[in-house]
Amino acid sequence: MRRVCPLPILAVLLVLAGCKSGTAGRVISVSVAPSGVNLIVGTTQQMTATVMQTFNTAVTWSVVGGSANGTISSTGLYTAPATVPAPAQVKVTATSQRDPTKSGSATLTITTAAGPSNITAAVSPAVVTLANFATQQFTASVTGTTNMGVTWQVNGATGGSRTVGFISASGFFVAAGNVPTVSDGMGHVTSTTLTVTAVSQADLTASGSATVTIMPGNQNQQTPGLIELGTSGGNGNDSMSNATNHTITCCGGTLGSLVVRGGTQYILSNNHVLARSDSATLGDPIVQPGLVDSNCDKTQASTVATLTQFVNLESEGQTASSSNIDAAIAQVVPGEIDPAGKILYLGATADSNGVPIAAAPNAGAGVPPSVSMPVAKSGRTTGLTCSTVLAVNADTRVTYHKNCDGTGASFTVDYNNQVDVTGAGFGAEGDSGSLIVAQDTADPVALLYAGSDTDTVANPVTPVLNFFASGGNSVTFVGGAAHTVIGCTLPNAPRAAAKTVQPASLAAEVLQKAVAARDAQAPGLLAHPEVQAVGVGASLDNPVEPAIIFFVTRGQARTNIPGQVDGVRTRIVEGDLFARRGTISAADTAVNEKAAAAPQLTYALSATEMHRATVVHAAHAKELMRQGGVQGVGITSSVDAPGEAALMIFVIRGVAHPAIPPGIDGLRTRVRESSPFLAGYRGSERGRACVVPAKRAAY
Repeated sequence: MRRVCPLPILAVLLVLAGCKSGTAGRVISVSVAPSGVNLIVGTTQQMTATVMQTFNTAVTWSVVGGSANGTISSTGLYTAPATVPAPAQVKVTATSQRDPTKSGSATLTITTAAGPSNITAAVSPAVVTLANFATQQFTASVTGTTNMGVTWQVNGATGGSRTVGFISASGFFVAAGNVPTVSDGMGHVTSTTLTVTAVSQADLTASGSATVTIMPGNQNQQTPGLIELGTSGGNGNDSMSNATNHTITCCGGTLGSLVVRGGTQYILSNNHVLARSDSATLGDPIVQPGLVDSNCDKTQASTVATLTQFVNLESEGQTASSSNIDAAIAQVVPGEIDPAGKILYLGATADSNGVPIAAAPNAGAGVPPSVSMPVAKSGRTTGLTCSTVLAVNADTRVTYHKNCDGTGASFTVDYNNQVDVTGAGFGAEGDSGSLIVAQDTADPVALLYAGSDTDTVANPVTPVLNFFASGGNSVTFVGGAAHTVIGCTLPNAPRAAAKTVQPASLAAEVLQKAVAARDAQAPGLLAHPEVQAVGVGASLDNPVEPAIIFFVTRGQARTNIPGQVDGVRTRIVEGDLFARRGTISAADTAVNEKAAAAPQLTYALSATEMHRATVVHAAHAKELMRQGGVQGVGITSSVDAPGEAALMIFVIRGVAHPAIPPGIDGLRTRVRESSPFLAGYRGSERGRACVVPAKRAAY
């Protein structure tokens, strides 16, 4: 991590006092385009440098490695070498003449018009199964050339990435902490494999690949008597036979955490994991691993608890007095579960191989969720994942299937006061029942039970604990002291979603609506003293709509910039000195945006903003939930206006819904489109012959 030595406060104030004009105190940045282009030997490519935060945009061009990698003129015209260099990737750099310590680069790949047909590449081993956080050395063999060099990629990304794992130039692979997921196109998110590829540097059309399956330790059979939670588990009777094709479908989820009531310890998970979506009987055996991970045979699993109590989903979901939870508890069988309540990968330390050690959450009653709170969970399917709370106080509608295979009767439950965590990869089928905790303290926050192809839905822990309180005995989480979840800070930390947002590209005719509204009101919009420019672009609160974009001076007081102008959304972008001023085009808007910090997916909200949003939510959520295509309404932060709250409206992709206004009662709205929220449809694998029973995991 780069360290920054802060100036004394007085020195900072003196520097800022002299920054009324010019570039003093500004950080110059340089970017070069295009990058990632394949260029045939001997041909040319015009390169462009963009220099921000200074009026002196002159640069000095260079090619790393010298003339063997090509040449570049003072105007940025690059000429590729006559033969493919080794490696074939070359770097072109533009250095600011105003500040020679600042530069930007682009990578070009030099290739022949038609690569030699006799070159081949292969990767060994070709098929690998690894645990999350594990490592693997791959080797590449290249034939048909004396150039043995290869470029390593993971899922098409050179060097890999934080979400899929990293691979070095020598082929050493480090798996991410999470399991990769993919949408199946039917509203489910399931685990998938990775592809590690070696691309020949002599012939970019020649490559070899290996398939990598990540199997989290959460699915393993653990040592009897020392079972740590966050692991595979479920009801020992959660399977069904199909007499027609002689298959058995079995289900499972996650044994989330350990709670205590009146001195007795219980496993906490979902109803649809432990109680089979209302179909179970009290006293049913709860097994580890779940049937989904024990060949549909409960004799291959250990009975670790007995079902004790659960909320009835179908009846509760139809009443106004709904307890708003999908939860069940099972009394621990003595000697089977770690009595300290440790959860896999949830510790504050890692072992010598860089794998986070299991640890209990912070003991007690947990903490309420808040917008932008960093959270983590450890579950059966995706292992450890890290993300942020996107919305709170959410009304949601979730669909359940009674049968283990997702067939037969289904029912919906309308919840309120739910938690939405962003990122399709935060949870997948089989992670149901996982305990969601705060990344910085490991305090319990919510109980995961449902999701879509973009989000995960969970019950806040307070109503869960309150439901199971009995006879004057409260229910609390078994745990230890507060600690950070170190797995979320490691280089290969399992991040489930991007933290920033990129504006969408809208057609000119769509933007014209914003242009017309802006131009009609331009004098008044530019009259706000903090506004440097007013442009047009895409809204970030509703990416399919245009927005009038206000470029405002960072730190200067706001003067009631409107949330909409003639029905068009507005967006606020902060910066110091923007290059384009006044009423500007869409192209100039894009230039100004590059000078500003990337917009965040979520922002923390003040108590005042939360209260304002809560009032609007209480007045309109039920009405919005009755509209077609709407499956949830919660409170979130606006991306168009950082610092402001917004009403988050979750809509089902492909289902018609009424137009969402830019604001309701003065509160901005934000639209989140996804597949339907589903729970209880346990997996996505098709039924197979009885010799290989079908397996399904509860979301």
